[in-house]
Amino acid sequence: MFGGVNLLALEEYKKESDRLEFLHRQKNDLIEANQTLLETIQVINKTAHEKFEEVFGQIRTNFRRNFENFFEGGEGDLNIRFDSEDPLSADIIILARPQGKQLGALELLSAGEKALTAIALLFSIYQVKPSPFCILDEVDAPLDDINIHRFLRVIQEFSTDTQFIIVTHNKLSMESADYIYGVTMAEKGISKIVSVELNKADDFVKSE
Repeated sequence: MFGGVNLLALEEYKKESDRLEFLHRQKNDLIEANQTLLETIQVINKTAHEKFEEVFGQIRTNFRRNFENFFEGGEGDLNIRFDSEDPLSADIIILARPQGKQLGALELLSAGEKALTAIALLFSIYQVKPSPFCILDEVDAPLDDINIHRFLRVIQEFSTDTQFIIVTHNKLSMESADYIYGVTMAEKGISKIVSVELNKADDFVKSE
């Protein structure tokens, strides 16, 4: 005996069959989406690596030239520590050799030399995608007078294409500026911005 006949079996089979087909479509969509995502990640990583190598090469070339320019000689270089699987997360080593010193890591330099090296690197990065304006905030603070003169000489060279706004308390930096803006408090609690055009100031002093 087979027992009672389920008259709804065909309808239930069709319902479950449709659901199974729907789940298969969902699974295939997920597999396809996962594959597309993995391929996209590979393309992004490949593009990122190529772009990184390209930009790093430009910065490295700029840094070598800028270091020699800032220090009026010597040798500077950038290297990537390749013990990391991903070059995008690898350490970047700054090598520096001012005149009269051996080529070594940044930690071996004096505070002023470190600052000037950092400025040279900053300019090297900036040169990859320059802009009409550049704001430098107290970057000259650690520099002694010799390195200040080197810094200002390079600023003058770059100023043909870029207008620099330098926040500084260094008198040599202020003397080399075309315009000086300062804040004074003639009356207690009331600040006032004062500007001086140094070329006109020189002419005024000479006429007195």
